[in-house]
Amino acid sequence: MVRCFALFFLFGCVSKALCTQGSCGAQSEPAAPQGASSCGCESLKRAAAPVEPVEDRGTSAEPADKYSRGANERPPEAQGDEKEIQSQMVLISGGEFLMGTDDPGIPADGEGPQRLVHVDSFYMDVQEVTNQQFQSFVNATGYITEAEKFGDSFVFEGLLSKSVKNQITQAVAAAPWWLPVKGADWRHPDGPDSDITDRLDHPVLHVSWADAVAYCSWTNKRLPTEAEWEYACRGGLKDRLYPWGNKLYPKGQHYANLWQGDFPNHNSGEDGYVKTSPVMSFPANGFGLYDMVGNAWEWTSDWWTVHHTTEKQQNPTGPPSGVDKVKKGGSYMCHKSYCYRYRCAARSQNTPDSSASNLGFRCVAQKQQ
Repeated sequence: MVRCFALFFLFGCVSKALCTQGSCGAQSEPAAPQGASSCGCESLKRAAAPVEPVEDRGTSAEPADKYSRGANERPPEAQGDEKEIQSQMVLISGGEFLMGTDDPGIPADGEGPQRLVHVDSFYMDVQEVTNQQFQSFVNATGYITEAEKFGDSFVFEGLLSKSVKNQITQAVAAAPWWLPVKGADWRHPDGPDSDITDRLDHPVLHVSWADAVAYCSWTNKRLPTEAEWEYACRGGLKDRLYPWGNKLYPKGQHYANLWQGDFPNHNSGEDGYVKTSPVMSFPANGFGLYDMVGNAWEWTSDWWTVHHTTEKQQNPTGPPSGVDKVKKGGSYMCHKSYCYRYRCAARSQNTPDSSASNLGFRCVAQKQQ
């Protein structure tokens, strides 16, 4: 299979001063160093290159139709097993909140201006979708992810075995720790010689936006809007950096799976993990939601834009079209010196067909499922 990679780096995310969110009261952390860079995961874009035909690719108008529960009805006994596996959901009562910030950590990402937003009530998965949950979906529907169709996905170099690494000749410009790896997908998150046997309770990775939409539709759910996601992330707190407040390590404790040490050379694993962690390994926020920052990036339904109105909005859904989709929350690869995006107001983007070893999702619904 012949493919091309768009191996480029977005200049707008390079050499920006990363500062704390001054409007959130007394600053609890020093600003990130001047000239801090990005981890580069927003540059993991697939080029618009010809791809060999894959069975059933493009035969359905929307993944939401093809992989809906109705299109893949299973016997009642099998459905019972699936319900046991699906995520618990919590009600996020609607209300107003201040979205974004007037003191952005990464101005080029469009974190500002801060604006008043109202969202209606909705239910949200308390955790990121796990490998076991996604496996249940694949077993029921025969779904093939985009990474599997393309035959490759992006993997952080530090996760690869020496034998796999030696076969790779390409890397992402200005972020050479990201490598396109043949055979990397959700079943093989660290390359073709890895598996998920001991990671069934970890967030599923290497899922594209369309893959996430297909799964959520199968569970009669959907992806959250960026506004819903950020409202949920804040957990009822007003104008704070993180889901739990302003201090990254309250009372010396870790509240999220992030990178400690020297990125990208050494992750000291002070939080107990050097890659993904089982979901719900860290404390929940005020709404009872786990891993809203760190662990894995999470897709939202919104198209990407860096231009926002200052007027009050009601249930905003982003622009009607675009090139990239918004992702939120950061991942286990985020470090203040390279990717200060583990804040509720922080945001990034990828093309909808992108997939990587730090990108996952969770679902929402208007009614309890």
